[in-house]
Amino acid sequence: MKNNINKFVYWAPRILSIVFICFLALFSLDIFERGLGFWKIVIGLFIHNIPSLILLIILIISWKREIVGGVVFILAGISYIIMILIGGKSYQLFWTLPISGPAFLIGILFLFGWRKRKSLK
Repeated sequence: MKNNINKFVYWAPRILSIVFICFLALFSLDIFERGLGFWKIVIGLFIHNIPSLILLIILIISWKREIVGGVVFILAGISYIIMILIGGKSYQLFWTLPISGPAFLIGILFLFGWRKRKSLK
């Protein structure tokens, strides 16, 4: 039973991170609705996917250093909420949950895995 918990603690934040990054990348597909040329679409996709690419780099680092993933994913959730509040759209604060919620959950799971691995040493 303990081995199953250790596997869950190890794999859950990594798998959820991959799913979350793919979810964020889906938002870039709206660039195709504008009828732009090839190079403008390529540039638009790159610009829209900068947050996904940053989180992908963080995930690669976090694969071995879970503390990095824990801190950065929690900070990503907080920064998204702050951006919405600064943008003057406080009425949309509820809409931040689909993005900030998974980021917080992934960060907490990374921190939990880091803490568990640290206590085993």
